[in-house]
Amino acid sequence: MRIGLTGGASSTDKIVHQAVQAEADGFTSLWYASTVAGDPLAAVTVAGRATTSIELGTAVLQTYPCHPLLQANRVAAVAEAMGRRGFTLGLGPSHESLVHEVYGLSYDRPGQNTEEYVRIVAALLHGEEVDIRGQEWTTRSAGRMVPLAHEVPVLLSAMSPRMLRVAGQYADGTILWMASAKVIESRVAPAIHAAATRVGRATPRIVAGLPVAVHDDADEAREAVAATATMYAGMPNYQRILEVGGASSPADVAIVGDETSVRTQLQGLLDAGATDIWAAVFPVGADAKASVGRTKDLLRELATTDG
Repeated sequence: MRIGLTGGASSTDKIVHQAVQAEADGFTSLWYASTVAGDPLAAVTVAGRATTSIELGTAVLQTYPCHPLLQANRVAAVAEAMGRRGFTLGLGPSHESLVHEVYGLSYDRPGQNTEEYVRIVAALLHGEEVDIRGQEWTTRSAGRMVPLAHEVPVLLSAMSPRMLRVAGQYADGTILWMASAKVIESRVAPAIHAAATRVGRATPRIVAGLPVAVHDDADEAREAVAATATMYAGMPNYQRILEVGGASSPADVAIVGDETSVRTQLQGLLDAGATDIWAAVFPVGADAKASVGRTKDLLRELATTDG
């Protein structure tokens, strides 16, 4: 299985140590949230210079606060500084509660805004010159884009029909959070594959991110998720994802249970159409270290065993 973990730690040294250890353990990727180190691109850069092969991705960088040309140049700087392939740019429009209420920006047309943004960034990262005056974004890139030292794939956080079309048409796939196997099979995979096929693009990636814990008492594990997931209650985007899958809270879609159960549930994500698993490991019970260790032991086994 292609299994990645959540990236990030409380200091630069710990970020580097985590990346080196994850690579040594055979995990395929680390995914960094927008708040990591104040800017996940800084975390990706230092982790990338200390490793040789593990994929390092953002999950996700917010589109609204950063112009697409500036974003593409930041990406080029990271790709050069890492000195190797392996950086993946995950993008998303974030949420109205942040974009409008915190940044004071309009969130009236997130679909249109994101489509224009992804078209511009993807074209720039493919070495194309962009001269676009859109409804949301204007870009004239002639002489203003740094060449990329290494290819950087683009993934879009996508759930609605429009976003999935954009992900298949312009990006290299989608990175999901809180989408169950049911959602991937019924909505995500058919829509994104159809969009990519229509324009002759390669089969898109579908990175499925979910909380994961190996624990004998599944109910206790779900209670642990519920206790730390209150922030999602005010985010309509996540609520819609959960509702499509017949769930009411993150606890309902978390991957929990003993080793056999978790293995089966992870395989279910792949059978539903996911190409990669992003396991957000969380502790359950009084001994957090032991809990996390048990979960990582299983994930390490699955990530490094053929067949």
